[in-house]
Amino acid sequence: MGRFRFSSNIFGLTSRDDFVAMCRRAESRGYDTIFAADHLGHAAPFQAVVAAAAATERLRVGTLVVNVPFWNPALLAREIATADVLTGGRLEVGLGSGHMKWEFDEAGIPFGSYGARADRLSATITELTRLFAGDGYAQQADLRQQLGFPPLLPVQHQGFGGHGPPLLVGGSGDRVLRIAAETADIVGIGGLFQVKGQPPGVFRLCTAAEADERVRFARDCAGDRAGRLEWHALAQAVVVTEDRQAAAAGLAEKYRGTVTAAEILENPFLFVGTAAEMADQILRHRDRYGFTYYTVHEPYMDAFAPVIDRVRALET
Repeated sequence: MGRFRFSSNIFGLTSRDDFVAMCRRAESRGYDTIFAADHLGHAAPFQAVVAAAAATERLRVGTLVVNVPFWNPALLAREIATADVLTGGRLEVGLGSGHMKWEFDEAGIPFGSYGARADRLSATITELTRLFAGDGYAQQADLRQQLGFPPLLPVQHQGFGGHGPPLLVGGSGDRVLRIAAETADIVGIGGLFQVKGQPPGVFRLCTAAEADERVRFARDCAGDRAGRLEWHALAQAVVVTEDRQAAAAGLAEKYRGTVTAAEILENPFLFVGTAAEMADQILRHRDRYGFTYYTVHEPYMDAFAPVIDRVRALET
C-alpha cells in the first residue's frame, strides 16, 4: 500500500489573510492537500485552489468534490486545465454526482434522478478525457500558430487516461462507486448515506460493516486496478478526549440514536480518543479497508494535526 496522506478542506472564507494563514498552517502541520468543496455558500472551488497553491510551497490542492451537474464539460475542462497550470501541477480533481437538491433549486438547475446524475458524471469524465487528450480546439489552430500560444491543457499526465491531473471520484451508491473504480485514481468511500424515504440531503452515518461492503463492492468493480488505486475517506468528526467511551456516548446522543456508542468507536469516518488512539485507528483501518488518504473538515484541522505526526512515526 502507498504512504498515508492527509488533507483538510475549506469551510469558511472571511478574508484573504485568514485564508492564507490557514493554508500555511495546514502545510506546516504536515497536511498534504487542501481541498475546496463545490457548494453554494462556500468559496468558488477553482479560485480557492489556485489561491491555496499560491500561498504555500508544497501543498497539493484539489476539489472535494466538483458538483458535476452544475458544469458544462467544456467549461469544466477549461477550469481544470487553468488550475493545473497555475498551481504548477499540484491539482487533484475530485468529481461527484451532486446530492443537495436545495442547491440545484437555488441555482435553477434541474435535479435529475440518481441514475441520471451518475450518467452525467460518467459522460463528463469521458468528455474531459477526450478534451485533455487532444491538441486544443481546431478552430483556434491558425490563431495559435500566428500568435504563438499553446493550447490550454493540463500539465499533469496521470488521471483521465494519462492526460490530466489525478482524478478522485467519491460516493456511496453502486453507480458512482462503479464509475470511481473504473475511471479514478483515488476512490472516495462516502461516510454518509441518504436516508431512505427522506428528502434529498438527509443523511445518516455509514457504519463500519457498510464501509466493509462498499469497499468490497468498489474493489470488485476495479478488478486488477484495485491494488493501484488510492482509497480515500472523509472524516465526519474529530473528538480529542482521554475518555473514548464517554465521548462516544455523547456523539450517539448527537446522532439521535441512529448509531450506538460501540458503533461510533468502530466507525472509520469518526475519530474519537487521544492522538495515539486515533493513529492506531488509522493503522487498523488501513488493514481493514485500505484507506490511506483521509480528509478532516477544517474546524478539526488543528486538533487532528498531532495524529498526523503520530502516524508518520509509526508508518511502515
